[in-house]
Amino acid sequence: MLGVSIETLRRWETDGRVRMERSPGGQRVIDMAEVSRLLDERRQVQNDRPIVAQSARNRFSGVVTRIERDRVAAVVEVIAGPHRLVSLMTAEAIDDLDLKVGDEAVCVVKATNVIVEIPSDRESRA
Repeated sequence: MLGVSIETLRRWETDGRVRMERSPGGQRVIDMAEVSRLLDERRQVQNDRPIVAQSARNRFSGVVTRIERDRVAAVVEVIAGPHRLVSLMTAEAIDDLDLKVGDEAVCVVKATNVIVEIPSDRESRA
């Protein structure tokens, strides 16, 4: 979700940049709040990647945490800081956006609709 290697996460843990806990099996576990905090920090230092045009004013940058779909419809959940946003859209829209769990996305809220946009120059999923 952060687009960094395991080694980077280990260095960040050693440097105190990220808090991790250990699972009963000894794996490092990062709380979603920590992931959101790191993404917020990254967005603050990066140049804003503008959307071409939009009339809605309520925008929430976050990370896609769940996608449930069938042949026609889909449910997309995005965690944006302390907010959990859920969007209902067509399965075709998921394909058109090439949307995957872990992707950065912007939820645009206008009235009762949540619109998911992909910012320009999307970072690689590596």
